[in-house]
Amino acid sequence: MTVAALNTRYKRLFVTRSGYVPRDRAALDTWLKKFSKQLAKATITGPLQPTVAALAELIATDGIARMYVDEMIEQVPARNKTAHNTAELLQALDMIITTAPEFEKDPKKRNFFPMSSLFVYMMMTVAGEAAFRYPPLNDALRAILKAWCQHLDSPESLSVINRGPHGWLSKAAWKLNELDQFIIPDPDAPHGGFASFNAYFHREINLEYRPLAGPGDPKVITSANDGTVYAKRRDVKLSDRFWLKGQPYSLENMLAQSPFTERFVGGDVLQSFLSGADYHRWRSPIGGTVREARVVNGLMFSDAESAGEDTTAGTYSQGYEASVNTRGLVFIESPIKSIGMVCVIPIGITEISSVTINVKPGDEVEKGGELGWFSYGGSTLALVFQKDAIKRFTVPQNRKGPDDGPPIKVNQQVAEAN
Repeated sequence: MTVAALNTRYKRLFVTRSGYVPRDRAALDTWLKKFSKQLAKATITGPLQPTVAALAELIATDGIARMYVDEMIEQVPARNKTAHNTAELLQALDMIITTAPEFEKDPKKRNFFPMSSLFVYMMMTVAGEAAFRYPPLNDALRAILKAWCQHLDSPESLSVINRGPHGWLSKAAWKLNELDQFIIPDPDAPHGGFASFNAYFHREINLEYRPLAGPGDPKVITSANDGTVYAKRRDVKLSDRFWLKGQPYSLENMLAQSPFTERFVGGDVLQSFLSGADYHRWRSPIGGTVREARVVNGLMFSDAESAGEDTTAGTYSQGYEASVNTRGLVFIESPIKSIGMVCVIPIGITEISSVTINVKPGDEVEKGGELGWFSYGGSTLALVFQKDAIKRFTVPQNRKGPDDGPPIKVNQQVAEAN
């Protein structure tokens, strides 16, 4: 891959466009060099973390896993290598999952996703594209991410929730994340009253800043999340080749063979992605009864290659990711027959990819009622509607590019039902 193609692809990564890693690839390289020095100085006094040790065992005993991992490390250009061999890669993962990310005021130096940064050049190799789709490797990485999530759920992660220059309660972080709109449990406490880093990440918002559109009108369909519109698609097929150019939606893959899948054939999809500063809880776009609610385990560090060298991960691969990534499925049936059923699909992209659903089948939810949240990591969300349910969408189509769509806020109107 040429340097120009590499720069193009990097600039379109989800983690780049959403501000989780530096926009400038040179700044990423500087961060990786600093991380490599920290890694070299680190002294492993005990065994690897259990989930990292399990990955080491997989690589040692599964020839396909070892081949992919060795090759993707080798295929990264020498100037971009962070890990030069499997042992260094394992040590890096071991260090990452026992730390919480610090805040960085300077956007040129900002890197909130250390694991994505570790993998970014590997993901863009031929071997890496295969490695991150290999089920045993993906399962081992999922276990590692869950272990990291547990650390970020623990009080140990509060070391970065402070008012210092690299704290998430600093003046710069407060402004970037618009914390005035959120509920800070105890503003005078050292950690703001938060119990953990993840508690800060999926913090509650003051709903005065997210007023519910059409509270008495069931035909006003509202956004389930804060974000930026990625795509609107109508007349979606039951089965389509989601990995091709344009990444068409494929319902039987998106909905993971739910018994309700056939009800959505010919319907509509509205998908949007969340940036780091967005509100990371999601709410019901309609009122109704929850018919199905589950999490589907899937991929975390995979992108679509359907556009050749310019193919990108993250924002440019969201249609593909809706079919293959770890995601939640929440089916809600409206009492209004013309609306029918709506499926809310929160999707994890890179890093922890943790989706928590706090409703269950049989629950009655009001429009604007909370359905769940994302823990630390990148995320996108799709709404799927039945055929003829939507009269018109009230948000513009994204015409500039996959990551330049109009912003939306949770509870604002996004569509009008028939």
